[in-house]
Amino acid sequence: MSRRIKDMLIADITSRIGDVRDMLVVDCSAMDAVTANQWRTGIASANISALTVKNSIARNALARIGVEGLDEILAGPSTLIWGGEDVVGLSKEISKWSRQVTGLTIKGATIEGRTLDAAGVNALSKSPGRLELIGQIAGLILSPGGQLASALKGPGGKLAGALKSIADGDES
Repeated sequence: MSRRIKDMLIADITSRIGDVRDMLVVDCSAMDAVTANQWRTGIASANISALTVKNSIARNALARIGVEGLDEILAGPSTLIWGGEDVVGLSKEISKWSRQVTGLTIKGATIEGRTLDAAGVNALSKSPGRLELIGQIAGLILSPGGQLASALKGPGGKLAGALKSIADGDES
């Protein structure tokens, strides 16, 4: 392959990836065509992109945009996966597919400049996603206020009931 064609391929890969820095690498070469089509359609519906690449060209393209840590993982058949809601959602979706589909193997990932192996991606898929963490933090922040409001409401409600009964003339 000539240098000009390689440069065109690298430019195409970098334009497709854009500003994404967190991605997974999978091996989907053992899947049959029908299953691969179903898999690609399924992940596309979750706004996840997949790009099967030649490893040397992928290394050059990723180096140009500043993605590091995938050199050891980019060996053998490789497909770059990125997108989704967040990196945890991405790992959950791909882990789900790897359990459902035979022939799909997770090779690793790069997340915030750190390299994860397949076990690390599996562990990441079991952690809460971005929206779940925001909900948990909001619940923790609001919990003391809710407890204070209920503590103040209890005696105030008794006092209001006593004053109402006195005002109505139902003294007992």
